[in-house]
Amino acid sequence: MKKFGDIDSKFRYVIIASKRAKQLLRGGKPKLKSKSKNPIRVAQLEVTEGLVEYEIIELKEDKVRRPEEEGFIGEEIRNKGEEKEEEDKGKAKGKDKKSEDEHKKSTKGKPRKKGKRKKI
Repeated sequence: MKKFGDIDSKFRYVIIASKRAKQLLRGGKPKLKSKSKNPIRVAQLEVTEGLVEYEIIELKEDKVRRPEEEGFIGEEIRNKGEEKEEEDKGKAKGKDKKSEDEHKKSTKGKPRKKGKRKKI
């Protein structure tokens, strides 16, 4: 495995090097002299040498949202929706069956109409 200076993981190395490369692309001055003019390579060298300072910010427990003690808030909404669906099914049960059958009969065996398509 390659060494990334004093950085603990290759993922952190990539993130730090990419942020430093962006700084160099925006006009930041390199912290070391190298043969390479490529800002990405310069940033990688700087991070490997430990010249780039970074800080790992830990997530505080205060910021983590905890679920309510009462339970799922949307439970009442879900129950109301289920009741309404049952009512709708009971009312439209006969109508839906007839309309589906009529539609199948009316479109059976007929070719589709071809229209002009717009060019994008």
